[in-house]
Amino acid sequence: MPPCGGTRIGRRASALLAAFMMGLTAAAHAQIARMEVHPFPSSTLTDQEFLSGSTAGKPVTLGGALRLPRSGTDQLPAVVLLHGSGGVSGYVIDWEQDLNAMGVATFVIDSFTARGIYRTDFDQSQLARLAMIVDAYRALDLLAKHPRIDPTRIALMGFSRGGQAALYAGLKRFQRMHGTAGVEFAAFIPFYASCGTTFREDEDMTDKPVRIFHGTADEMVPIEPCRAYVARLQAKGKDVRLTEYEGAGHVFDWQALKEPVRLDKAQSTRNCELIEADDGEVVNAKNRQRFTYADTCVELGGSIAYDEKASAAVRKAVREIVDTVLKGQ
Repeated sequence: MPPCGGTRIGRRASALLAAFMMGLTAAAHAQIARMEVHPFPSSTLTDQEFLSGSTAGKPVTLGGALRLPRSGTDQLPAVVLLHGSGGVSGYVIDWEQDLNAMGVATFVIDSFTARGIYRTDFDQSQLARLAMIVDAYRALDLLAKHPRIDPTRIALMGFSRGGQAALYAGLKRFQRMHGTAGVEFAAFIPFYASCGTTFREDEDMTDKPVRIFHGTADEMVPIEPCRAYVARLQAKGKDVRLTEYEGAGHVFDWQALKEPVRLDKAQSTRNCELIEADDGEVVNAKNRQRFTYADTCVELGGSIAYDEKASAAVRKAVREIVDTVLKGQ
């Protein structure tokens, strides 16, 4: 397990958490009875360190916002939310409010601010792709000990960069290396995640439900690699499903994004085929060279856009996950 870093929680952490909370002010209609701000320890690993099982990354104290939908002493189901490359954006808050309205507690992680990062979409090299998996595991450790949270009913939900972390957090190998024995998420819910990297033992996936949601017109993170990966997992008997939304693009669930937004300088690995080498390095499968964001397979540009039909459908699908997995109805 990464170093706890607890003694680092001081004035700097308090300032970071205060800044975090200013961006997470609840809207008037949010159905919450209590909000708590929790600093928690994580560590910043490179992808090679992560894949090699190292726990020697740089300690960091992150901020998380826990919202409880009702008062009382009973234990609630919860969902941990991992943001995308733009940080904790409006679509994360949308989902926070939706889940609270379903009677589910939410824990929103800010993986960027404490690391001195504002956004990564124009420079993805600022933070390793797998680092947010460690953040998710440490948040699970924290919530599993909270008196109002049922440790057996905590799901992980992530978007884009965070969706990739939410997907691969389900790999048993990664859980053994960086998770905590006896503590596991009850479900994994990745949105428009990148599935374009083949990791060693990546068919040894959790036996918990994995529900992936993706638009067929996503040009930032194409759906095709996820189709192939899900087919491999299903062939192994894993409880993994990919739900496709015809014509929907990237971030199709962001309700405030009424007009498409073009991100001309955003980095995309849509044409990259990546694979984990024996030494834990991620390499370009075509030339076997170590992958960096200077690789010729990396392209710039893409659009994000709200899709009303897909957004409504995915909200219904998530409610079904909540009812069947987290509430057992």
